[in-house]
Formats: sequence, structure tokens, C-alpha cells
Amino acid sequence: MPIQADAVPRKLADPFDFGGGHMNPDRAVDPGLVYDLDAKEYNKFFNCTFGLVDGCGSYQLNLNLPTIVIPDLKNQVTVWRTVTNVGPMDATYQTVVEAPAGVVVSVEPSVISFTADGSRSTTFRMTFTAKQRVQGGYTFGSLTWFDQSAHSVRIPIAVRTVIQDFIADTS
Repeated sequence: MPIQADAVPRKLADPFDFGGGHMNPDRAVDPGLVYDLDAKEYNKFFNCTFGLVDGCGSYQLNLNLPTIVIPDLKNQVTVWRTVTNVGPMDATYQTVVEAPAGVVVSVEPSVISFTADGSRSTTFRMTFTAKQRVQGGYTFGSLTWFDQSAHSVRIPIAVRTVIQDFIADTS
């Protein structure tokens, strides 16, 4: 049977309702890539959330969290993330994207490489384009960076397409 969410009214569970799975301690010790964030960034995010500072429009979309949520995709949105290599010095990662339904996703660059004498961090861009102009609930996907050995770094993606801001989401 499908998993039910603990909600009123009852509904089928979606990725907002369930966790990421069982933890594998061996893989947690050697993740390969991390989405690093410092306390200053969290403070700015907190201040933006409560409207205490100006100029926060794109900041909340670009906070370097290991997840991407786009609550109001009308046409196209671009977000940026930075990954830091904490694995082997010489590593190359390729990307695999599972696009949310009704959304076209592109990643640039789609291959990232790290060398012993190069930077340990790199920034990539993801562009989300609505291919179905509908007012809807969230659809889900993922982005995975993988190398040719044991590293596979997956983050969830949640996108809600909208036509007009004033139409309420009832899902």
C-alpha cells in the first residue's frame, strides 16, 4: 500500500513527508562532495525569512543547502549551488538529473573535476523551465553527482509551477 502522511486530512505521502532513508555510516564518513554553509549564511537566511533585511528575493533560492525548492516557477528560474570536494584530490563527477514532472532542468557544468593543485570547491548553475503552464502542487525530482568509484551525492528537488500568484494551492 502507498505510504500515508500523518496529516489532516489524510493524504498520500510525498518527499516532504518522508525521510531520506537509512544512514550508511561507511558512506557518511567519505561522502565525496558536501554542500558547505557557514553560520553567517544561516543568519542572513533567518533575517531574510523574517523580513529584517532587504534584497532577499533570489538569496533564499540560492542558499547553499543540499536541496532545491522552487515554490513559484512561472517561466524560468536559475539557482546556484557550490559543492566542496572532501574525497580524493583527483576526482571527476558527472550529473544525473531526474526532472520534476512538467519541468525541464539543465545543469552547467554537467561534469566537474578536481585536481590536487586546483580548488576544492566549484559552483554550478541549474536552470528550471516550466514546460507545462499549469497551476499545481509540488512535483519532485533529484540531482545526483557521481564519480567512477563509490561516491554518489543526491539532493532532492521540489518545484511548484504557478500561473498567477493569487491562486491558492489547495493540495
